[in-house]
Amino acid sequence: MKIAFSPCPNDTFVFHAWTHGLIPGAPALDVTYADIDITNHLAAQDESDYDVLKISYAALPWVLDRYALLPCGGALGRGCGPLVLAAGGDHAPKDPSALSGRRVAVPSERSTAYLLFRLWAAQNVPGGIGEIVVMPFDQIMPAVRDGHIDAGLVIHEARFTYPDYGLTLMTDLGNWWEQDTGLPIPLGAIVAKRSLDLKAISDWARASVEYAWAHPDESREYVLSHAQEMDPKVADAHINLYVNSFTANLGEDGYAAITSLLTRAADEGLVPPIDPQALMLP
Repeated sequence: MKIAFSPCPNDTFVFHAWTHGLIPGAPALDVTYADIDITNHLAAQDESDYDVLKISYAALPWVLDRYALLPCGGALGRGCGPLVLAAGGDHAPKDPSALSGRRVAVPSERSTAYLLFRLWAAQNVPGGIGEIVVMPFDQIMPAVRDGHIDAGLVIHEARFTYPDYGLTLMTDLGNWWEQDTGLPIPLGAIVAKRSLDLKAISDWARASVEYAWAHPDESREYVLSHAQEMDPKVADAHINLYVNSFTANLGEDGYAAITSLLTRAADEGLVPPIDPQALMLP
């Protein structure tokens, strides 16, 4: 069975047991490790030969005709949202209206971070953003610092390093989303081809999650070997943040969060409209 997921600690932790033949009855996996922007692209290909992929929830509307959302194995969370940053230290603009007509850098236009930013801007930036500039995530903070763009959308470790660039937090989009909806942030989805036995694949994925929790030390070498020299403590914190109850079962709040994000985004013309029932397993 061909599968593609990221080398991030949460994904390798979740799929360690299955990839190492520790789930009874589960087929062997042919694994491709790739950034989520790449897996989004792989899933969107009409002739994709991948059976299972980890993709962004923001990419889900483009693939639901061929791939089904699995109720387990993915990532939703709280307190882990993207940030909007501006330059200027204490003198940086804090009022969202300052972004009206301005240039804002983003790392991708097919990500939850981007959808959250556009939904927040629709509510808070009069007249809208002037221009969206897509650039590699590691170039965004220097570009804001050096005045090449007016603000930047950042994710992951940038939450902790942006003060080193003299940047100021305009808004935490995760906090905004949670306060606005009361729901977690939908990040990464596990999808499988609709032509396959979806219940069986879901059961194997859930068993792999449960094995990881029951034997956390067994996956350590595998996780760290793919974590790009990440400090073990950072890897553990990453896993603890993104592998949670929603990973075992999306549940009512998980499906509500996904539906809310994609419905709002469709209303803004950011993604194709979806039928919420298409999110459920047939």
